[in-house]
Amino acid sequence: MSGIFFRLWALVCLGIATQAATITTKLDIVNKLIDPDLYPRSAVLANGTFPGPTIFGKKGDHFIINVTNSLTDERMLRATTIHWHGIFQNQTNWADGAAMVTQCPIVPDDFFVYDFDINQAGTYWYHSHYSTQYCDGLRGAIVIYDPNDPYIDEYDVDDESTLITLADWIHTASPTPLLSNHSLTTLINGHGRSLQVEVTLNTLSPLAIISVEPGKRYRFRVASLACDAPFNFTIHGHKMTIIETDGESTTPLVVDSLWIYAGQRYSVIVHANQTIGNYWIRADPLFPRGYPGFDNDRNSAILRYAGAPEVDPETTDSSTQPLNEDDLNSIESPQPPGKPELGGADSVIKIKPTWDPKTSLFSINENPYTSPSVPVLLQILNGTFDADQLMPSGSVYKLKGNSSVELQLHGISKGGPHPFHLHGHSFWVIKNALSDKYNWVNPARRDTVPTGFDTNLTVIRFFTDNSGPWFLHCHIDWHIPLGLAIVFAEDPEGTLAHLKPPPPSYDKICPAFSNYTGDIAILGITEPKEHGA
Repeated sequence: MSGIFFRLWALVCLGIATQAATITTKLDIVNKLIDPDLYPRSAVLANGTFPGPTIFGKKGDHFIINVTNSLTDERMLRATTIHWHGIFQNQTNWADGAAMVTQCPIVPDDFFVYDFDINQAGTYWYHSHYSTQYCDGLRGAIVIYDPNDPYIDEYDVDDESTLITLADWIHTASPTPLLSNHSLTTLINGHGRSLQVEVTLNTLSPLAIISVEPGKRYRFRVASLACDAPFNFTIHGHKMTIIETDGESTTPLVVDSLWIYAGQRYSVIVHANQTIGNYWIRADPLFPRGYPGFDNDRNSAILRYAGAPEVDPETTDSSTQPLNEDDLNSIESPQPPGKPELGGADSVIKIKPTWDPKTSLFSINENPYTSPSVPVLLQILNGTFDADQLMPSGSVYKLKGNSSVELQLHGISKGGPHPFHLHGHSFWVIKNALSDKYNWVNPARRDTVPTGFDTNLTVIRFFTDNSGPWFLHCHIDWHIPLGLAIVFAEDPEGTLAHLKPPPPSYDKICPAFSNYTGDIAILGITEPKEHGA
C-alpha cells in the first residue's frame, strides 16, 4: 500500500470499543518534489505524501486537526483550506473548509484548528477547497468505522490494506494554462504509469499491489480522489458486492464493474476465492477526461494472492454485470422526504447549467459563481439573511429549516458529465441522469452524483436539518472557478444558535487573508477556453 498511513484509532472487526475518543493530529501542508509516475513535479501535499495520510476513526469520535500552512512554492497557490468531503459538520459549519463559503483560506506560516465530531460511518476523504489547489496533490482518505456495521459478518478484513484510492495526475501546476487538459496518469494508491513518461524513460514506474489471502473476504473501500476524470473500476476475475455509497449503507448489489466519479466512494466486498495468482485491477478513465487504455499497464494496479509469484498479471476480462445505479437502494432512512411525485417537496429548485463561449464561463440559472470577498458564513453571522443581499449575488439560495428540498439538476454536455457534490448533507437520488426511472421508495443515498449531458435530468432530495451555508458545485475542480457552483443558505436566521463556537484561530484567518497578496496573480489565471471540452 503506497503512502504513509496512520491510524488515529485502532479497531478490530470484533470487540470494537464503542466509547467515543478524541482524536488529535496535525496536517502540515508542504511543497515537495515527487514523481509518482516517474515524472518529477512540485506538489502540494499533506505531511509530504501523496495521497496524504489516511485519517481513521469510528462513529462518534471527536476530531481536533491542526492544519499548518508551510507552503512556499510561488508557482502554485500558497494559501489553503481543508474540506472534509462527506462529513456533515452539523453544528460546525465553520469547519467545512470551503474557501469564502465557510472560512477564509489559511495564509502561509499560519494555522487553523478544525474541531468537529463525526457521527457518521463510512468512506470519506479530505482535500483543499481553495480554487484548483487539490489537483496539485492535497488530497487523502478518511475511514470512519461503525461499531454497529450491518455487514460486519460479511467480510473478514477491513483495514488500511483494503483502501483503494483513485486519482488523476497532471504534470503542470493546476493554475497553469495547459496545451492539453487531460490527466496524463491514473494513480492507484499513489502509483501509476503515464503516457508522457513512457516515451521518454526506459523504466516503468511501479504499480500498487493489493495483497489478499485465499479464502478471505475483503471490504475494499474505493475512493475517487480525482479532480476531473471518472473511472471504470474492475478487478479481473472477481465479483464485487456493493454495500456502501458515499458513507451510506446500501442493500447488497453484485457487480463486476462500476463507474466512479470525482468525489464518490464505494465499499465493495470481494471474496478471494479464485486460483492463486495475480489479477489486474483497472481504473480506466473516461475520454476526454483522461487517457483510457492499458498499454504499458497504465490505469492499473495488481491484486496479488499470497503465494503468487511477483510478476505482472496476464488476466483479461470483460464486464457482463456492470453497475446500474437504478439498482442501488438505501437501507438507512430509505424513503425520501416529501410527497412521492415530481415537485412534491416543500421547496423545488431547478439547477440549469449553461456555458457562455464569449466569457468562457459556466452559469447556474444564468449566474456564474464568483467567490465573494467575505465568507457567506460571516455574512450570515453578521445579520444578513436574505438571499438577494448575500454575496455572491445571484448564487445564494435561501432554504427554510426542517423542510424537504428537491433539486432538479439538468445535465450539460460541455465539459461533462459533471458530478455535483452537496456539502452538509447526503441526499436521496430519486432519478439518475441516464435513466427514466423515479424511485420514491428506497433510492440510494449519497453526496455526489453525475448529472449527465444536455438532455438528461437528475432529481435528488434532502432535508434541511443542518443550519448554515452549504456549497453545491461540480466536483471537476477546474469548473468551480469557471462558475459551476451555488450556495444554499440553510435556515440562516437559526445559524448562530445552531453552531458551536469556533476555535480562537477562526477569528484570525480572515484578517490575515485580507492582507495576503501572494496568490493574486495565480488566481487571475483562468482555465483555457478548451479545457473540459
